[in-house]
Amino acid sequence: MSTDLSHVRFGTSSWAYEGWQGLVYRRTYPKSRFSQDTLAEYAGYAVDGAPLFSTVGIDHSFYRPASASQLAHYAEQVPDHFRFCSKVWEEITIPAYANLPRYGAKAGKPNPRFLDAGAFRELVLAPAQEGLRTKLGPFIFEFQRWGIEPATFLDALDRFLDTLPPGPQYATEVRNPAILGSRYLDILRTHQVSHVYNHWTAMPPLSDQHRLLEQTFTAPLVVIRLLTPLGLAYEKAVERYAPYDRIIAAQPRMRQDTTALVQQVVAQGKSAYVLVNNRAEGCSPLTIQALVAGLKS
Repeated sequence: MSTDLSHVRFGTSSWAYEGWQGLVYRRTYPKSRFSQDTLAEYAGYAVDGAPLFSTVGIDHSFYRPASASQLAHYAEQVPDHFRFCSKVWEEITIPAYANLPRYGAKAGKPNPRFLDAGAFRELVLAPAQEGLRTKLGPFIFEFQRWGIEPATFLDALDRFLDTLPPGPQYATEVRNPAILGSRYLDILRTHQVSHVYNHWTAMPPLSDQHRLLEQTFTAPLVVIRLLTPLGLAYEKAVERYAPYDRIIAAQPRMRQDTTALVQQVVAQGKSAYVLVNNRAEGCSPLTIQALVAGLKS
């Protein structure tokens, strides 16, 4: 039976992949402008006469907040119905800096901005609202699996979500399976925040995440992110799948679980964002085409 996808948005995690030249992109772009100017063609990419993408993930904002002018340039390139999913700057979501060279002198130290609602409002929310305006979709708070005990994290998360301004849509992506459970469920449900069902290296399958959350969607919208095969590290996926121009290894369980989640979302009258990374199977546009075809069949 065909699924009504009118309230389901499909898109990719970022869009600036030169390996999509000839698939998504037909025009020629200067290398220095590729990431800035390809969104119009991305948003217009159609399969069987229908645009495939109605959303996209702004992933680079995890490493540095995007400016209002940068976001406005993105928004100018896409139609009115399009929405952007913004990853929140990691300064808001990591309790401590990892021992990595990119953190410089901060490496290994506690992060004073962890779950700082003021910093989120000033440095992330304000420029996003100014630049994207009506094209602003959910904010995705990505929490790594290290740095803080689950109970302590959940208490801090509850306080943080309670201070966020109403209006924008929020979603939390946790990568520690120990967090999934009744306390996390209650917090999200209280604040009308979506869990991000993430198909990622060290997380349970999507259907198991839903079971651990008592088969409950906690907000009017549901966010699903298909990132990497289970058990495969990100770096290994990059090595295996680049340049992302074809499916290398289809993930049948991932596709099946995604389809089931989308069907449940639709049946409950909610909306969904499905974001697919190239590292999930090798080419996210082709993964999305397969998911849409399966849901329509």
